[in-house]
Amino acid sequence: MSPLSGQAVRHCHHLLNILHSTVYFSPDFDKELSGRGVDDPMGRYLAGRSAALGRVGPGVVTASFYSFQHAMVARHLPAVWDRVAPGEALAARLRAADSTLRRVLGEQTVTSRSMSDAAGLALRAAEAGVRPGRPLYAAHADQPVPREPHLALWYAATLLREHRGDSHVAALGAAGLDGLEALVSHSASDDGMPREVVMTKRGWTAEDWSAAEDRLRERGFMAADGSLTEQGRRMRRALEEDTDRRDRAPYEHLGEQGVAELVALTADFVRTAAAAGAFPAELEGFFLGAVDTKNLRS
Repeated sequence: MSPLSGQAVRHCHHLLNILHSTVYFSPDFDKELSGRGVDDPMGRYLAGRSAALGRVGPGVVTASFYSFQHAMVARHLPAVWDRVAPGEALAARLRAADSTLRRVLGEQTVTSRSMSDAAGLALRAAEAGVRPGRPLYAAHADQPVPREPHLALWYAATLLREHRGDSHVAALGAAGLDGLEALVSHSASDDGMPREVVMTKRGWTAEDWSAAEDRLRERGFMAADGSLTEQGRRMRRALEEDTDRRDRAPYEHLGEQGVAELVALTADFVRTAAAAGAFPAELEGFFLGAVDTKNLRS
């Protein structure tokens, strides 16, 4: 059996992450928490994603999320837990995943054999995740596995998303990049989301962003026009390769054939979700570019 390439690991994760993210672009979770008095979009996001950690304050979340501005996090936590308890937020997020996936995939797909197969493969991968040093993965791994296959798949995608995220945070720390520098350099890369999509959503100002660009220029990573230098591109490639290495265990446990099967099934789900309007128009290209599997092995 040939070893899995870093590209195969990254591609499988990226597709699962896209499927997981359908809930972030759906109104369903917002409606769930708005009814509990959590009216700010970032308050809802922070509550949903951090709830598995328990009734934590801003320090834990800033440390775990890494690229979010601490003052913004502190405006919402721990106050949000006075409106919705962590367990209630987790239950609301799972209900939102249920309604979202049923809407964007359709009942036929949700109840299909393909969905059951994908859930089994993703859960098998997720069970091999490494808890030490991965707080968000470990916290979600302590939650019960949903019984319905489409929710089990979404739960496993959540685990694998956070496992890679925690692994990436470790790689960023080893590379000496702070959270905003990581965000700025990723946005400047070929694979990054536009600055206007991520900057304010994570609490940063234009002045913060410009200061981080200056720090990256001092290290030779960024050119005067805001693009990455060749040194900066090498740095980003090295970061992804280091993250691939730290994130290998789940996919090696699943095996090359299992990864290929999970990629094919998840790609079909992502195409269906996109056709149903699951993603914002400005991000469709970013998401659908990951569906192309022709260069999976390297």
